[in-house]
Amino acid sequence: MTVTWEELGWERVAAGVGRCRLPVWDCTAGLVVGENTALLIDAGSGLEEGARLRTQAQALAGHRVTHLALTHPHFDHVFGAPAFADTEVYGAVGVDALFDQHQAREELRADAVRNGLHARVADEAVDALVRPRHHVSGEWTLDLGGGRQVLLANIGPGHTGHDLVVLVPGDPEVVFCGDLVEESGDPQAGPDAVPSHWPAALDRLLDLGGEDALYVPGHGAVVDAAFVRAQRDALAARFGVSH
Repeated sequence: MTVTWEELGWERVAAGVGRCRLPVWDCTAGLVVGENTALLIDAGSGLEEGARLRTQAQALAGHRVTHLALTHPHFDHVFGAPAFADTEVYGAVGVDALFDQHQAREELRADAVRNGLHARVADEAVDALVRPRHHVSGEWTLDLGGGRQVLLANIGPGHTGHDLVVLVPGDPEVVFCGDLVEESGDPQAGPDAVPSHWPAALDRLLDLGGEDALYVPGHGAVVDAAFVRAQRDALAARFGVSH
């Protein structure tokens, strides 16, 4: 029996494109359905959440998830990725090397626990971290079949040193922004943020999506180009960056 996006608590953003807002950290996971393919965007905050996302995504797509794009290497976006270990995993260039560093993994675990993730869940996720197989340094066109293509673009640094966004052409175009854009609170700038480059990354994001696109933030409700532009200006003022 076919299920609808709404029945599973997902928001349909465009034809074959949707997202859900995960509990606790209000983190977004996205889904783009192709012909016998499905691209998941971000994987949640733990193995159990990742497995639940996989089950829901496969029910919506009608077939297995074949591709996973990680927008940036923070626990609430990558700790569920081991549930997708048999998919083609994409990330901004450098994420794989970051995950191979003991200190970086320990910092990722500590950040998760500090933000309320149970230590056991964090330990399991860190031990099973999935390294991206495909490393995006500029733009990468991904063919999902049936005439559907998506563009993966490394437009950072900004929120982190490894920010990847996903553009889904269509009417409307949909841009999954990761945490370069946040709607449910002020954008978070942790120790791995690059504030001096963040406004420029949002300029590139706006150039990519255009004025009429729907922008899906890493946290919060879907926004428009005017919201992204206002957030860019606020970040520039916050960090003293001229643009």
